[in-house]
Amino acid sequence: MENFITVCEELHFTRAAEKLGISQPTLSQQIRGLEDELGVPLFDRVGKKIVMTQAGTLFLEHCVQMIRHLKNTQDALAEFRNDQRGRLVIGVLPSDLDYRITPLLVDFHARFPKVQLKVISSIYVVNQVLENEVDIGIEITSAPDDRLVRIPLCSEEYVLVVSENHDWAERGTIGIQELRDIQTVMFPEGFTGRELVDGYCRKYGFTLNTIMETSSATSIISLVKANVGGTLLPYPLIQAMNEPSLRCIRITDDPPYRHFEIIHRSDRYLTQSAKAFIEKTIEYFNQR
Repeated sequence: MENFITVCEELHFTRAAEKLGISQPTLSQQIRGLEDELGVPLFDRVGKKIVMTQAGTLFLEHCVQMIRHLKNTQDALAEFRNDQRGRLVIGVLPSDLDYRITPLLVDFHARFPKVQLKVISSIYVVNQVLENEVDIGIEITSAPDDRLVRIPLCSEEYVLVVSENHDWAERGTIGIQELRDIQTVMFPEGFTGRELVDGYCRKYGFTLNTIMETSSATSIISLVKANVGGTLLPYPLIQAMNEPSLRCIRITDDPPYRHFEIIHRSDRYLTQSAKAFIEKTIEYFNQR
């Protein structure tokens, strides 16, 4: 294509060959081969002079368009390599997506405004990473898996959260066994945080008196504020909610913790924007 365009510019095989750095017979043979392939003459040869045929003019227009499209594609790929565009899919636990990571997303977008960022609320973050449904997951530490790269983020203490109107609102601490005596509003069974808390209580020989379950973190907080019951959530998450009508009561006797990590498949190629998101996430949680 480049050789054909050069001949069109020079309208002289010898000058075009010199410009391209090849011999004139080689260039003439290439053009004849192109004409044979297209089935139409591209040039009329009048002695040493040549003129473009109507077919040649039409083919040149399309060649210029193709080169323009190729250049645009190369520019787009260059931007992709330089993290100016692309797409990242992130899996996050529902409660943290609702209340916690918005500043992280805003900060990342400011640095990579052309990267399309999709954040999915899910209780199955690990499975989604393994199935390549998301690129990166922010999740509670789970069982080891050689297919995953795991980067620790932080450890967070669970606290009992009650309304300012609750009977225990003025308490600073409670013993673990006292959790038997309070009605709770919790995520449904199967949710990662719920399983962690239930396992913790079973270790001490009891189960929570859960009066209401909902999969919405917003609903849980609304129910707690309405004094329907207390709930158990990580303390940094409650801090991020900034709800003055809530009271946090620390649990003595080895309180439950969740250990947060960021994960991706070990065999997955990470773009620079993905690496930057991981770095931003580590920095974000370390500041909390």
